[in-house]
Amino acid sequence: MASILFAPLTLKKITLKNRIVISPMCQYSAIDGFANDWHLVHLGSRASGGAGLIIQEATAVSPEARISPCDLGIWKDEHIEKLKTINEFIRSQNAVPGIQLAHAGRKASVSVPWEGNKKLDIGHEGWQTVAPSAIAYHETEPFLPTALDKIGIEKVLSDFKTATKRAVKAGYQLVEIHGAHGYLLHQFLSPLTNKRTDEYGGSFENRIRFTLEVVEAVQSEWPSDLPLLVRISATDWAEGGWNPEESVELSRILKEKGVDLIDVSSGGLVSHQQIPLEPNYQVSFAEKIKEETAILTGAVGMITEAEQAEAILKEGQADLILFGRESLRNPNLPLDFAADLNDDISWPKQYERAKGR
Repeated sequence: MASILFAPLTLKKITLKNRIVISPMCQYSAIDGFANDWHLVHLGSRASGGAGLIIQEATAVSPEARISPCDLGIWKDEHIEKLKTINEFIRSQNAVPGIQLAHAGRKASVSVPWEGNKKLDIGHEGWQTVAPSAIAYHETEPFLPTALDKIGIEKVLSDFKTATKRAVKAGYQLVEIHGAHGYLLHQFLSPLTNKRTDEYGGSFENRIRFTLEVVEAVQSEWPSDLPLLVRISATDWAEGGWNPEESVELSRILKEKGVDLIDVSSGGLVSHQQIPLEPNYQVSFAEKIKEETAILTGAVGMITEAEQAEAILKEGQADLILFGRESLRNPNLPLDFAADLNDDISWPKQYERAKGR
């Protein structure tokens, strides 16, 4: 019997050829937000390697939205040309190009990982960060983020809107809003980082307001017949933080607002989080959201084997499987997984002579 992992899935007018998704993974290899040949080879090789959907790394909607100075961006029209070239190649491999639009909030202005993820001083490659409240990620950071006022919030919403407009011009067929991993939207969601007393803080309804406004801003420019995803952290893994029950309720509302799938991750908000890392450690959250809201979900996190991914889909715990580090280790992961599951899938013609074991 054919596997579910290699069965197609239709999201609005887009049909993915299989359920294998390359998770957005920062490459920290851009200059002034511009993509280059590293991104073409990185994303393109995963497309030729057989994945159904390639989601580009967290792409900043403004310069201050970047995690590091080396993040990809889509805050100016000049960024479009190279992104369009990459997307054309991805589509030539019968894969779907997606983009994750992001704002790092208080976790912005840090050095690249191989230089220690250190907070960069303002004026020395760094910049003033923003957040819902003036609370730093680490107590030792040299400066606090600025709490966004109404004008600042409106600017972020406008940045997401214009970034979406550029994403359409660049040829993306799917957009994902990054509301996870301790970045700006997540910072508004969690009471650990949101201490506001206005309409954006306090109650659940107020804390989700900014996320819903970002969704609305993106939808105002994104074609209604193309898929819209939201990535969330289902739990902060910290006492008093955002929790799975709130994730279910938010997902229910997002479905009502027209979001097609929830990409379910976890953590990343606070440095004192306690994550029980083990295979499938986040899958139960995807399952809970799917069962209680009937929205489609994606599962991610320490999923490394074909049979493991197939079991998640077969048991109805999720609808897509996103691969991060495992796809970094093996760009041809889908080709190998098909062999593991005895599925006969098409290979790039240039590689067909290597098919079979």
